[in-house]
This record gives sequence, C-alpha cells and structure tokens, in this order.
Amino acid sequence: MHDILQEITDRRRADIAALGYTLGATVPERRVRAAPVPFIAQKGVVLEIKRASPSKGDIAPQLDAAQTARQYAAAGARAISVLTEQHWFKGGLDDLQAAAQAADEYTAETGVPRVALLRKDFLLFPEEIDVAYRAGADAVLLIARILSADELTVMAQTCVQRGMTAFIEVRHADDLQKLAEVVRHVDASHIVCGVNARDLQDFSIDLLTPARMLSRIRAIFGADARCIFESGIRTPQAARFAGSLGFTGMLLGEAAARNPADAKALVSAFTGAPLTHNAAQWLEFAAKPRERPFVKICGLTNLADAQKAAELGADFLGFIFWDASPRRADEATVRHISNTLRAQARQSGKPAPKLVGVIVDVDTDDGKTVRRLVREGVLDFVQLHGCAEAFFATDDADLAHYAVVNVSDEADIAHIDALRLRGEPRILIDAKVGLMPGGTGTRIADAFVEKVARKTRLWLAGGITPENVRAVCNTFHPELIDAASGIESVPGKKDREKLRSFFAEIGAAI
Repeated sequence: MHDILQEITDRRRADIAALGYTLGATVPERRVRAAPVPFIAQKGVVLEIKRASPSKGDIAPQLDAAQTARQYAAAGARAISVLTEQHWFKGGLDDLQAAAQAADEYTAETGVPRVALLRKDFLLFPEEIDVAYRAGADAVLLIARILSADELTVMAQTCVQRGMTAFIEVRHADDLQKLAEVVRHVDASHIVCGVNARDLQDFSIDLLTPARMLSRIRAIFGADARCIFESGIRTPQAARFAGSLGFTGMLLGEAAARNPADAKALVSAFTGAPLTHNAAQWLEFAAKPRERPFVKICGLTNLADAQKAAELGADFLGFIFWDASPRRADEATVRHISNTLRAQARQSGKPAPKLVGVIVDVDTDDGKTVRRLVREGVLDFVQLHGCAEAFFATDDADLAHYAVVNVSDEADIAHIDALRLRGEPRILIDAKVGLMPGGTGTRIADAFVEKVARKTRLWLAGGITPENVRAVCNTFHPELIDAASGIESVPGKKDREKLRSFFAEIGAAI
C-alpha cells in the first residue's frame, strides 16, 4: 500500500539537507511575539490555515493566511493551526508569521485574549522547533508515528525549554507506548494529545478512532488530559458529536479553510456540546477489544433465544418493533429479557449484550415505545430503518442510535455519505427488497458492499447464514455482522444448531 506519510518525511529530510531547517524561508533570529500562549488550556476549537492536502488536492489555493487568521480569531477559535509543509499542503513559514502578526493585531484592536498558534508540519528534528518558536508558534505538532520514543522525548523537552506546547499526535498502540515514555521525562502540563480520525496511510476516516484512544490517553495522563479530535469534521452536527465525546479540543482543517465564514457555527457546535447518551454508548463501544467481528442477532422474540445468543457471544441483540414483521417483539417480553440478561451479567461479572430496538417510524406507538425504553435504560440503542432524518428532528436525537441504509444503487451510497457527513459514526447496510426494511434473507450485491467498505467500517446485514458467514468475513472484513432469518427455524424462532454453527464459522474466519 502506498504510504504517503513515508513519502512526505523522505522528501522533508531531503529538503532540510538542501535548504536547512528554515526550508529556505526568512525567519527572524529572535521571536518577535510575546511569550507563548498556552495551547488549548480550555475547551475550544483549533481552526486551520490549509491550502491543500494529499487526499483532497487543492482546498483553498488562494487563501490569505493573515486575513484567514483574523476571521478565525473573530469566529472564536481557541487556537489557529498553520500548515507549513510546502509540497503537499502548499504552506510555508511565511504563512505562520503572517498569521501570528494578524492574530496579535486582532487582539490589540479588540482586546480579546491572544489566540495560540500551532505549527502543523511533519517535524523531525529539535532544531525545527526553534525555528517554529522564532516564527511565532506557541505549539508544534509532533507525530508519534514518524518519531522514535527518544526523538519524541527530546523534541517535547525542547518545547518545554521554549515555553511551548508539544501537541503529540497518537493513533496506534505503539504511539501510546511512546507517549508513556515521554511523560516519564517531560512536564505533562506542556503536552496536549491529538488523535487523527483520518488514517494518513490511506486517508480513510473513522470518527470512532479518536474515541477509542481517549480512555487510553487518560490512563497515561489522568482524567484531566487535554485531548484534541483531529480531522473528519465538516458539519455542525459532526462537530457536536465530537464535542459530546469529551474532547478538550477539535481541529478543523478542510471545513474551515473552504468556508472561513462558517467557522463560527462549527466552533459553537463543538464547544456547546454536552455529554450525551449517544456519545456514552459509542465511547463504550469504541473501547471494546475486537478479536473477531461484532455480532448482532436480530429478530428475537423470546428469552430462551436471547439467552442462547448471549451465551454464544452475541454483542448486540435486536428486537423489532414493527407490526408487519413476523418477528415483532412486545414491550413486556423485551423488559423481561433485559432484566434477566442484566441480572445474569451482574452475577457472572461479564458484560451483557447491548439491546437494540428496531423501528421504521419514530412517531408510531412502536417508535415512541422504543425511544422510551432507551431513555429508561431497558434498551441501549435505537436502530433506525428509513427514519433517521425524522429521528434527528425529535427531542430524543441524543439517545444512542445508528441508521440503516438499504442498498441497491448509487443513491443509497450517497445517503450513506450524507449520514457520515453529519457525524454518524456507524451505519448498518442491508439489502433492499421492495418495501421490506430487512429480514428478507437477501444479500447486498458484492460491488456495493465493497464500495461501502472502502468508505467506512462495515456493518453488514442481509442474507448472512452459517453457510456463507465465513466467506463474508474473509472477503469483506466487516466490523459487525447482523443476522436474523438465516439462523431461524421459523420466523421469530432461532435454530440452536444454526446459531452454534454461525458463531463457530465466524470464529474460524481468517
């Protein structure tokens, strides 16, 4: 696989060898600004000055760094990030100096607190931090993936010596080991952590990657660790989701650079976001270890089947609240199953499966019942079949939920894109057969499954059986498998042998 990060760092080493640590830019010998501003000392947004990127090409090629810095300061940015990489991002140290001067002028004119400046680049040497300091930066990005633990420590120590903040980006377990080593030698008050939702190797975006790392970073720094959610946010709805997860900051690149005038709405959405039931459930999900695909057994109608599915290792159990379904569940049965499974979990010390109420209309009695059961804690998630937009307009939109898209054409793929754009971290795809929302036993065409899998972590339903689930797992590598009709003896009644075989085949997948 093409590794753009390696390509960028190789080019950077060559440029430094040829041009020196200033990369040919004119940088004053002494810092002309006042002492460095603390970087994200309080919850806030980092808005980015960014002309281009490897994944998007030109974003705002005519962007004026000084003018944009003023707009960002006026929008309420807590900090401004300046891309100074010249080849792929079309930035430079001149942009950093211009932004620093403009931000200081804005403070002098308005009296608002000084905005911190971040030099965002692929820094490899401590001498580059001195250059950033002289050019007006208050913080520098240090990418753990491209630095050894010793290099990271020395560069973080250099930040401390300059009174700057080391903004350390982590994404993998190896990065956390490096971070823990840095904290042994560096004053943690000079460190802010960032987690990039975008994988710099293939540019895929997963909004739960930052959530997955948050608890691990806090285990190193403590509960008051300053953590920043990086990349993947382009709408106020998505910014609100990021804010609800408990991050101290959010870094906005493309969304801010393309439309600086819209930055204020994104800032407000993030900073005003409360911790929600939806965020709490996704944080818990993101922290779960994954040795095989997660499994959801859907269309349950009785306690015995639910207990057997839980015993075999189901992570989610689904209950359909829709009159037209042969697998329709009722409130009393679901309450009994919920109470029983949770009591058994407390007794065994093992977590209970997450319980999901499946609805096709938010305003029917069934839709209202499921929403109430989630509010009461009887159910954990609402599964939205064709009614996501209506759900978002209700007072219950902060309940834990995920949408289902029935896929058979490009319009359905566009619907998935729209949901992801508004910050939905996971979307279940199912086959489209007439007006049936699911449970048809029909597979989605492989070409469409592949398209979705390239965009997001794959949650897959539709025609999955003990006979084909191993091949499905080996071919598409789904994060979650959802089965209903393929493991039944009759609609609404699960077949024990099919259930056992289903889990065995998943376990045998590569």
